[in-house]
Amino acid sequence: MQGDDAELTAAVRAAQGGDETAFRTVYRSVQPRLLGYVRTLVGDGDAEDVASEAWLQIARDLGRFSGDADRFRGWAARIARNRALDHIRMRGRRPAVGGDDSELAARAGDADTAGEALEALGTGRALALIARLPQDQAEAVVLRVVVGLDAPTAAEVLGKRPGAVRTAAHRGLRRLAELMSPTAELTGGPGADPRRSPDGARPSRGVTRLRARTQKDM
Repeated sequence: MQGDDAELTAAVRAAQGGDETAFRTVYRSVQPRLLGYVRTLVGDGDAEDVASEAWLQIARDLGRFSGDADRFRGWAARIARNRALDHIRMRGRRPAVGGDDSELAARAGDADTAGEALEALGTGRALALIARLPQDQAEAVVLRVVVGLDAPTAAEVLGKRPGAVRTAAHRGLRRLAELMSPTAELTGGPGADPRRSPDGARPSRGVTRLRARTQKDM
């Protein structure tokens, strides 16, 4: 178990025993990526409220949780997804894909062809391109790359088989690679840079980069 995961596992167990400081540690560790995932479902405007509802349930049900850091992230993501889908049903809206740069900070990992394409994107552009993916691919990419879940845990969140999640994530990353290809941009097709101005100029990008897991790990 990596150092960060060991720390989160210990914090979760302490929080289950009523340690408020440990619970704050859990929240600070998980909230940024969890909020990023909620934004893929409900958009920016409602994400904070939905995430808050999710944390209320997490705090209430924490005593019944059992597992390590990876299991906790999956458990929290499943609660957040359920709260988001309830919100969507109540509002009568379709899921949205969106977010801001803070949830897509650099992720460690090797890169394959699709991963290199994703890593080469500025975060804002990555989010714009993820918004073009089918919903199943967008969720799979965000859960695997941003939240950091393995395929079996992401599958539990989505109610799918691990193989289906791996396939969706792989297809999503491959599609992102296609969308950012030079040929697509030059022709102004589906992969054209959505931030490029009419005169062809592209605004400067931040230095934040998103790294993807290797294709074999997806």
